[in-house]
Amino acid sequence: MAFDSFVQPSIPRFDGHYDHWSMLMENFLISKEYWQVVSMGIPELAATTDAQRLEIDALKLKDLKAKNYLFQTIDRSTLETILCKNTSKDIWDSMKKKFQGLTRARRQQL
Repeated sequence: MAFDSFVQPSIPRFDGHYDHWSMLMENFLISKEYWQVVSMGIPELAATTDAQRLEIDALKLKDLKAKNYLFQTIDRSTLETILCKNTSKDIWDSMKKKFQGLTRARRQQL
């Protein structure tokens, strides 16, 4: 009898190397089906129908789950330097703005 072994992917911790972390984290969030809300955010649409309200609520829940993963991967001291933490997109964009240039500068020094 064959058993399929399932390995839960680990959440990549941010260690100061943004390019590597962002690639791993993006793949992780894609596998969890949360990347859309991180990359595009939640549209600012007025929900007029029940179906639209349900869709927006589903996106907000996905955003909350993506935020949870991001909070788990970023240490407290780094997280405290991020100004806006309202959405997963805000966190992602803040990390990119703050650390992407630092990684490239380190590479050029080497």
